[in-house]
Amino acid sequence: MSKRTNGDDFMTATCLDRPNPEVLRKEAEAFLTKFPRIEHLDALFLDINGILRGKRYPRTEIPHLFEKGMLMPYSAMIVDVTGNTSDAGGVGFSDGDPDGVMYAVPGTLVPVPWAHEPTAQCIVSFDGTNGGKEFLEARNILRRVEARLNADGLYTVCAMELEFYLIDPQRTPDGRPQAPISPATGEREISTQVYGMEELEDYSAVLSDIEKTCHAQGIPAYTASAEYAAGQFEVNLKHSSPAVSAADHAALLCRVVRNVALEHGFRATFMAKPFLDQAGNGLHMHVSVCDKDGINLFANGDDPHANMILRHAIGGMQAGLFESMAVFAPCINAYRRYQSNIYVPMGKTWGVNNRSLAFRIPLSEGSARRIEHRVAGADANPYLALAAVLASLHYGIVHEIDPGEATSGNGGVEPDVDFPRTIEDSLTAFSEGAILRDYFGEWYCDIYQLTKIAEVTSFRDYISKREYDWYL
Repeated sequence: MSKRTNGDDFMTATCLDRPNPEVLRKEAEAFLTKFPRIEHLDALFLDINGILRGKRYPRTEIPHLFEKGMLMPYSAMIVDVTGNTSDAGGVGFSDGDPDGVMYAVPGTLVPVPWAHEPTAQCIVSFDGTNGGKEFLEARNILRRVEARLNADGLYTVCAMELEFYLIDPQRTPDGRPQAPISPATGEREISTQVYGMEELEDYSAVLSDIEKTCHAQGIPAYTASAEYAAGQFEVNLKHSSPAVSAADHAALLCRVVRNVALEHGFRATFMAKPFLDQAGNGLHMHVSVCDKDGINLFANGDDPHANMILRHAIGGMQAGLFESMAVFAPCINAYRRYQSNIYVPMGKTWGVNNRSLAFRIPLSEGSARRIEHRVAGADANPYLALAAVLASLHYGIVHEIDPGEATSGNGGVEPDVDFPRTIEDSLTAFSEGAILRDYFGEWYCDIYQLTKIAEVTSFRDYISKREYDWYL
């Protein structure tokens, strides 16, 4: 099997086809017939930071949106976390801030159960008629990476697990978040029991509504568990193919969790480390690779240590880990999550049935064998995070990179000496790396780095209370 290795040539040869406008219009009309009370539609996309943005349309304009598309400036894809453009790579002020056309993604038109008036939503995305600027959209970076695997006869099946906190909407007087007040006891939470059923029961109303809302929107959520801190939970998503569907599900799950939590008097946060003395929020990505007939290539043989495609995939993930940290941990707060002995990996460790490792092979039947990538925080953009995993995986398979001996015992005691511990270190590794620049494209990587540098610079342009307390 021949392998393509030149990302820029592949980018030029790849076209993101526009959905058939007649088919889209009929989908919208059928939906409006089924839901005659719908008054508005939210057209959604995820920006570079993983924040949902978009436009709201009245009912009368929904068929037109689906047939003709939605105008959106390309710069909206790469604003910073506050919503401001930094003109990264000359996209924004310098180029006159031109619009592109985003089209509805077929099959994503669903009702919004939590809305106070009948509302629908859909995902929109740039197609391949935007002169290459469609690759400013994170979703299309994942599609580009996935297409590169598909061209080599490799097809991924992916799932994501997201951790989050339910917190009190009211902050402390100094602006810090607070643990929630239990619906069962009326008292503020101070501790939790990991996998505790009492915690699930106490918050059953909000968790049940999250599950029901996911079902109504076609998001394949199937389990919830109490995690390692007061008010912390995890929701798991079923495996999906193609990979972009798994990332769609993760993006929309975050929207569901946040809005359902508000309906129950809580705020939900996917911030990587909202409490210094409590566990952080992680994004765990499960990936397996199949051939064109749907046969799991990781399932060949009883011993996963001896499966060469699986080993090479892990070797690639190891090779791409440090340069991908700017994607897996995209802001200053994200690096507070990386601490010893709390199941947050800080190195290139791998093995079977061991949660302390970066690349874990969970216990499963052979046909379900997969790699769980456990490094990213829940604040990562799910499209970019999964794209980084798949790019590294493919790189390892193409170059037949061996991961070395599996790690036994506790792999989360000490960080690897080269593990980036700050966003600045990660951006340096990102700029010096070769894998993501090949798979994401030089242009996108340059813009990503410039956007994050501008964000960090803006963040540091502030004198904190501690700075006055210590140095005034």
